[in-house]
Amino acid sequence: MTTGGSTELVRRPNASNRATLLELLFDVVFVAALALISTLIAERDSWAGVGPVVLMLMAIWWTWSITSTTTDFYDPDQRPIQAILMVTALGAVVTAAAVGSAAHALVFAIGYVTPHVVRGLVLVGVLHQHQRRHRHRHQAKGRAARFFFWFLVSGVCWIVGALLPGAPRWELWTIAVAIDYVSAAARYPTPWLGRVPLGQYEQTTAHLGERYQQFVILALGDIILAPTLKISTAEFTSARLAAFLVAFLTMLLLWQIYVLGSGAILRTLAARLLRRATRLAPYTHLMMLAGIVCTAAGFDLVIDRPTGETPARWVALIFGGPALFLVGRTVFTFRIVGVVPWHRVLGLLVLAGAAPWVGGWPPVLVTSLALLVLAAVVVGDVLGERSTRPALRGHPG
Repeated sequence: MTTGGSTELVRRPNASNRATLLELLFDVVFVAALALISTLIAERDSWAGVGPVVLMLMAIWWTWSITSTTTDFYDPDQRPIQAILMVTALGAVVTAAAVGSAAHALVFAIGYVTPHVVRGLVLVGVLHQHQRRHRHRHQAKGRAARFFFWFLVSGVCWIVGALLPGAPRWELWTIAVAIDYVSAAARYPTPWLGRVPLGQYEQTTAHLGERYQQFVILALGDIILAPTLKISTAEFTSARLAAFLVAFLTMLLLWQIYVLGSGAILRTLAARLLRRATRLAPYTHLMMLAGIVCTAAGFDLVIDRPTGETPARWVALIFGGPALFLVGRTVFTFRIVGVVPWHRVLGLLVLAGAAPWVGGWPPVLVTSLALLVLAAVVVGDVLGERSTRPALRGHPG
């Protein structure tokens, strides 16, 4: 492990693309937060309390996404980057502990804002010491400063929203999340510095694709984690066991949809495609993660009561989870290779068309229908893989 000084803070072109052990530990912390969010969604009796949970999901995901971008641009074996990872992991634990409780709004805000501020201070401070010797250090410092500036802006909204009477003030937190997502999409336009140069998005390595792949695979485990915990304390009826099997197969099919063919952070010489993939991945993967969380929440409910009628809210989770995953995956495919996977669109239409009619079905049967749709999508992916394979090379992400 490299533990040298800041002279090698920026990742070298020939550096290993494998994730470090600290990065993998970092992922586990965030996946635990996702599992908690899926449980909170399942426990809600109506949609009224889901909005704040979704807002927190967006914040937690953005912390992971930005940090993974950091470890792709900078060397994760360097001590300053390791310190950033440790502080961010601690922040994730704090935010996860505060999810779902309005009384802990300030704790959540501090847990979210602190890692971003620490990252900015460390990177700008360390890189400033060496910018005179190395031109690329000056470019790296400018990149870090842009990120730092916009997280300070959004951080004000997070903290103020947690301190005002009636906290949390969801309107301010919504503005804060919007600032984070929109500023990134606009390439962090910053006074006196301008935007992040497009060329820096072309410096993405296969490491970032690996990071997305590893995180999504870990997150998919949430689909079977919630039913496992639920069934371990319930009676083993045939309907409940059938629902458990459907949950397991659903997890496998979503994994197959993610890893097969397109939906990748590309290892390609086409700079335009690489820029597009790098900038698009956080947003499409947010949709996929939201789909995973909703799917897990749906199975949490179904394992508890697999028979009887299926409430409309349950149907929305059971069908909406896979649908969100398919939408995120399909948008990524289309934006990168320009191909519309029509079989996935057909699957979405089947789910949307069936939703109003399955309320009288047992929940286990509703989940089985969603499973059949996903199986058909996988078959379509296998049959259509040749059409996208030439354009997509490398790791899913």
